[in-house]
Amino acid sequence: MIGHSSRSRGHCSCLSVSLHCNSASLLQRAREMRRPGGAITTLLLLSVGSLLLPASLAFPLCTDASKFPTAFFDLLPSSSLLISYLHTGAPVLLNTTLKFCAGNGNGSSSCCDAAADAALGAQFDAMNVSDTACAAVLKSILCAKCSPYSADLFDAGPKIRTIPILCNSTSSATSAQSKDTTQDYCKHVWETCKDVKINNSPFQPSLQGSAPPPSSPSKLSDAWQSVSDFCSSFGGAPNDQSVCFSGNTVSFNTTQPSPSPKGICLERIGDGSYLNMAPHPDGSNRIFLGSQAGKIWLATVPEQGSGGTLQFEEASPFVDLTDQVHYDSAFGLMGMAFHPEFATNGRFFASYNCDRTKSSSCTGRCSCNSDVGCDPTKLGTDNGALPCQYQVVVSEYSAKGSSANVSEATSADPSEVTRIFTMGLPYTSQHGGQVLFGSDGYLYLMMGDGGGKGDPFNFAQNKKSLLGKIMRLDIDNTLKANDISNTSLWGNYSIPKDNPYADDSELEPEIWALGLRNPWRCSFDSERPSYFYCGDVGQDRYEEVDLISKGGNYGWRALEGPLVYSPQWAPGGNTSLNSINAIPPIMGYSHSDVNKNIGSASIMGGYVYRGSADPCLYGRYLYADLYALAMWTGTESPESSGNYTSTLIPFSCSKESPMACETAAGSPLPSLGYIYSFGEDNSKDVYVLASKGVYRVVRPSLCSYNCPTEKAVTTTPPGPSSSAAVSSRQMGVLLLLSSLVMFWVLMR
Repeated sequence: MIGHSSRSRGHCSCLSVSLHCNSASLLQRAREMRRPGGAITTLLLLSVGSLLLPASLAFPLCTDASKFPTAFFDLLPSSSLLISYLHTGAPVLLNTTLKFCAGNGNGSSSCCDAAADAALGAQFDAMNVSDTACAAVLKSILCAKCSPYSADLFDAGPKIRTIPILCNSTSSATSAQSKDTTQDYCKHVWETCKDVKINNSPFQPSLQGSAPPPSSPSKLSDAWQSVSDFCSSFGGAPNDQSVCFSGNTVSFNTTQPSPSPKGICLERIGDGSYLNMAPHPDGSNRIFLGSQAGKIWLATVPEQGSGGTLQFEEASPFVDLTDQVHYDSAFGLMGMAFHPEFATNGRFFASYNCDRTKSSSCTGRCSCNSDVGCDPTKLGTDNGALPCQYQVVVSEYSAKGSSANVSEATSADPSEVTRIFTMGLPYTSQHGGQVLFGSDGYLYLMMGDGGGKGDPFNFAQNKKSLLGKIMRLDIDNTLKANDISNTSLWGNYSIPKDNPYADDSELEPEIWALGLRNPWRCSFDSERPSYFYCGDVGQDRYEEVDLISKGGNYGWRALEGPLVYSPQWAPGGNTSLNSINAIPPIMGYSHSDVNKNIGSASIMGGYVYRGSADPCLYGRYLYADLYALAMWTGTESPESSGNYTSTLIPFSCSKESPMACETAAGSPLPSLGYIYSFGEDNSKDVYVLASKGVYRVVRPSLCSYNCPTEKAVTTTPPGPSSSAAVSSRQMGVLLLLSSLVMFWVLMR
């Protein structure tokens, strides 16, 4: 296993968390179940447990909601009290998966019904937590109320706690709860959320009694002086009579997690080299492909299994921007993004580089200026280029066509509609340039540190510089020319009111996150859009994947991944590690792990796989290295826990690939050349954009990789894979019959 995480690890057994109790406490739990039908339910659950679960697992029992302090219900955003919905006694069997606490119900057994789940979701929304990592922690804690083991997790004497007992690092010598699942989660909660504002925080001291919660947002550090103070109130260690919460989703659920993928199977459906890909916003099977030189094509994607290739006219691009784009090895068309309403408004945006010595419109301010403590006259030349000769530009363009059928437009006007952003670069490398829209409708612009070995002017940590940052811009409410000059903006956009500068006046208003070296390919999880992943290219030793959150500082150049970095030349000064709250990468790899010959590497950030072709990949983050010698899958387990691991995974070319893949001499891997980027279409299929073509992730069996949950394809010719599919269906029928017989015996 490869990967690093700041989160405590959790390991799963048959249940998501191993919770143990002795026979005496088991009988005590049984006696407490006094509601009508409780004895029958108890016997049923015990019988099922004896068949499906280890005998030492804790007895499922729900919290008595009537014992919650009055102040707890003041946290709810409506008058519908959660007490009306939470179950007491044995968990109930659900006929559907809970929408908010999906990991707890999962269509099986829970202490919440749909109404309680909705109330918890409303409570979470009312907290208004913008930090992704802290929000994940809070959701996990709230959903512990739905755990079939909530009686153990929340029981602290005569009063029920508002949050579960959070595991401390030490476990009782008599504890049967696995030490692997009782790591210092309380400390993790403190470190993740201590400086995050939370509305109606459940951690307030007043909530240990009956006083109402605070009406204004608060931080953990407002009420608690240290981690020891915090955990003395909310933490606890398990023993033979109690359990604690370690961030894992606790559930009475015998559904096994998706099997780990054995490899990634690719088919080659195009032979062109592209840097950018975006799905058509109309939801069709069309995609846009962009070359580094500056052309964008509109292509039709063939159905999986059809044997088809990408369909488009090479000689007729959707738009040709080569006259505006400066193109060489480090520059070009770096990103493109289509407005969420493109199908009706035809608006799209291109991020590219220009050369001010060749273009009269390349007139942006230099990023090396007195505001950031940088004098461009002292930079010298870089690869023969003067400081800020090359610039980053984001421009708006429009598709050709009437408002009635703009989604059917097959071309666009190459004339710029609006200049959104222009900024001169101090050096000739590490300038990022990707653009994409978030689910919030804002445009995100990824910017590198501007180049120069080791970010000598420390731009990435300079809050007045936009280099080494992710920006968040409002392009739907643009300003007039005089307003732009008055506000010192870098173009025609406005600032979202909830950008981090509202909480940190030292930040430039465009900044969403900082401390990045060269973010290369970021993406939002299409199923969980608050999860914002970025690959960040390292300097000499380490490549990283970051989970981006509002105002997050990712450490560069005080850190390179998890490693302390010391620049050779630092005219811009250094940043002390103690002065920043650096967020470590959730995944990554060392250069020496992938390229021992030259010690070089460069990460290509990817996507969380949400396609249907390979169910074993579902929910896993895919990323790769530029040199196409390694790919990884990263997993958060359990979901919403903040625990990440990544695994190096083999990849191969489908035996039914529409276009033959090249082979690499002396290597079992196909020869892709260089991997430049990843892409995702409207079907959530994932693509690899490489120097030798466009590759799509397909069914693993086409590469002889086994995924037990892969769906059988009836059109597959008879052969080994078809026989395997029939065998799987037969096994499924046998398991279903066995389950029905077991259920009949139990009900008798």
